Amino acid sequence: MRHVASAGPSEASRGGLMSPTVLRVGPFRFFFFSREEIRPHVHVEAADGEAKFWLEPDTELARSHGFTERDLRRIWLIIDERRTELRDAWNRHFEG
Repeated sequence: MRHVASAGPSEASRGGLMSPTVLRVGPFRFFFFSREEIRPHVHVEAADGEAKFWLEPDTELARSHGFTERDLRRIWLIIDERRTELRDAWNRHFEG
C-alpha cells in the first residue's frame, strides 16, 4: 500500500457538505462529500480514525488520521475488493 500523505483534523467534520454513506463494513463507514474535488475517492471513518482513498487510477491512500497500519491495510483490501461498487456509487452520486 502506498501512502501519499497524512493529515490532521477530521474531514468528516466539514460544515455544510453532504456525506452520503455508500458502504458499511464492520466498524468502517465509507462515504463521499458532496461538492468536493472531481477525482474519484472515498472517505472512511470509524471510532478510532478517518482516511481518504483514491479510487483511480488505482486504490491509493491519500491521507489518514488515527488508523493503525493494520486498519489501513484492511480498509485498502475492502476498497480494492469493492472498487467497482464504490466507483458506480460515485458515478450515481456525482453524475445523477
